[in-house]
Amino acid sequence: MPLPQALVTDSATFLLRRATESDVPSLVDLIANDSLGRQRERVDNLTPYRQAFHAIDSDPAHVLLVAANEDEALVGTMQLTFVRGLARQGALRAQIDAVHVRENCRSLGLGRAMMRWAIDEARRQGCALVRLTSHKQRTDAHRFYSRLGFEASHEGFTLAL
Repeated sequence: MPLPQALVTDSATFLLRRATESDVPSLVDLIANDSLGRQRERVDNLTPYRQAFHAIDSDPAHVLLVAANEDEALVGTMQLTFVRGLARQGALRAQIDAVHVRENCRSLGLGRAMMRWAIDEARRQGCALVRLTSHKQRTDAHRFYSRLGFEASHEGFTLAL
């Protein structure tokens, strides 16, 4: 996996790299910094986030990524997971999750650059397809993913436990 990677957009250059444990507080802040995140995240206790980070980081099927600006502040994140299934002749799939770009960095091309990197990495790994999910309330994200060539091909279901 070619990391770290410079992501050059029309207006800025960002560094895409693997997340480290020291990034966890900034990552939690990033994912909690929107209407859905404010409802779901508990930023007062980082212990479960640190535990999740270690589980993700120790599993070679997962990579938790961060994008930093020139000041080294974290302004984007996503998780890329590789899943093998029996369907599609045992095809390997890439799953993109938890894509977040700090509000003041949206419309700079960072999200597009992150997604292109993930798609290219999926190809490099031999994946047959790339999947992602997006909450129904995130209509701007849906338009963004459509512009990247993703199709709303499946209906997803969630069961909270």
